[in-house]
Amino acid sequence: MHRLSFVATVLASILTAAGPAVAAERPNVLVILTDDMRWDALGVVQKEQGKAALFPWFKTPNLDRLANEGVRFSNAFCTTSLCSPSRASFLSGQYAHRHKVLNNFTDYPNDLPSYPKGLQAAGYETAYIGKWHMGEDDDRKRPGFDYWMSHKGQGNYFDTEFNIDGTRKVVKGYYTTVVTDAAVEWIKKKHDKPWMLVLGHKAPHGGPITPEPKYEKAFDAETITKPANAEAYKGGGKPKWLEEQYPTWHGLGGPLYGQKDYGKFVRAYLGTIASVDDSVGHLYQTLKDAGQLDNTLIVFTTDNGFAIGEHGRVDKRTAYEESQRLPLLVRYPPLAKAGTVVKEMVLSLDLAPTLLDVCGAKPLPNADGRSWKPLLEGKAEGWRSAFFYQYNYEAQFPYTPNVRAVRTPDWKYIRYPHGDGKPDRHTAELYDLKADPLETKNLAAEPAHAARGKELAELLDKLMKEHDALPDKMPLDEGIKNVLPKF
Repeated sequence: MHRLSFVATVLASILTAAGPAVAAERPNVLVILTDDMRWDALGVVQKEQGKAALFPWFKTPNLDRLANEGVRFSNAFCTTSLCSPSRASFLSGQYAHRHKVLNNFTDYPNDLPSYPKGLQAAGYETAYIGKWHMGEDDDRKRPGFDYWMSHKGQGNYFDTEFNIDGTRKVVKGYYTTVVTDAAVEWIKKKHDKPWMLVLGHKAPHGGPITPEPKYEKAFDAETITKPANAEAYKGGGKPKWLEEQYPTWHGLGGPLYGQKDYGKFVRAYLGTIASVDDSVGHLYQTLKDAGQLDNTLIVFTTDNGFAIGEHGRVDKRTAYEESQRLPLLVRYPPLAKAGTVVKEMVLSLDLAPTLLDVCGAKPLPNADGRSWKPLLEGKAEGWRSAFFYQYNYEAQFPYTPNVRAVRTPDWKYIRYPHGDGKPDRHTAELYDLKADPLETKNLAAEPAHAARGKELAELLDKLMKEHDALPDKMPLDEGIKNVLPKF
């Protein structure tokens, strides 16, 4: 045998024997995105929280398997806790003031770069299946996807009408099962190129929140405990608007996303997530059976967090932890070491740069996020030590004012640019997250913490300036053009 051929043969055999330790040049990509899922709605997190767990009996074996066989990011956050703006940030790697999807009624701009477009240009076969939720009245096929199966607006938990590559059809069945079966079918097809699939779940979003029959009463015997900070909307130096809004739409006395009883509401919420966990198990087995499991970069996350009574609220939008924080699991053996917990702060903005980086595609122009591939490789030096958060007041949902905030590993500072014309209701907030992780004691007005508050306020200004988010650059939601925010 020729010497070079012999060497090539030996190298090939070594690489083959190395199995999953050897990174594929271009892995397949599966992104699983839920809607309004709390960061702690994972069995592995409930177990980790011990006595502080809200529902220690809740199990997610398939999601826990992703965490055990991959990486769990314990400090993942969205930069706008609202569905459409956050989804656009995931796709583009940009803050909402830059991609301009500022509410739940604005379509993703066709000319805006995204990671699906980038992967498609790099030779990937791409698909989107499930809830898109950017553009309420239009379910047309979006740029960047070769295959499209989505619907208008929120969709229904049962019997949703989908647009399947231009053909509209009511698909009978429970939403989670329908989109999972479609995803499995698509994965099983012959693919001549590496592929990327985004699977968008409706769960656990309301309208109302509806579990599938097998989970409808599955948790009836379990104790439901209200959060320890459920009463933290009053006292503790909290801004007045929280207490004023308590009895209305967001309060525990409100409609609770279609459920009148708090216990029933929480059980329904978790029941829909149990179906998502089943879905993840089905997808996992499909990839394994196809011999593609270790050659597929699997990402599981959600668009934004969700309060289930914390601070007297049942919603997102705020800068509190329950609203900002996300579950984020990554399985890809060549890069994601099994059982790793990454504690550095990663953002919704980081997904697009990361996927393009791992897949060897061109980076997105003008992205605000950064690739967390180095974190998977154990290289945390120089990683971010703070980020800023933004939410713009919506006239259609006037329950939360404009919000700007900055978070570091240990501290959070929140201020409220006046978006509803009532500045006296919006005192600033400052929290020591190590001493007060539930954000119950506002330290902003305490003289002992004045220096810290000033430091964080200046840091917020600095970060906003770096990302071109100062007032003169901030586009306004159509609903508040006559109520200019004062920064």
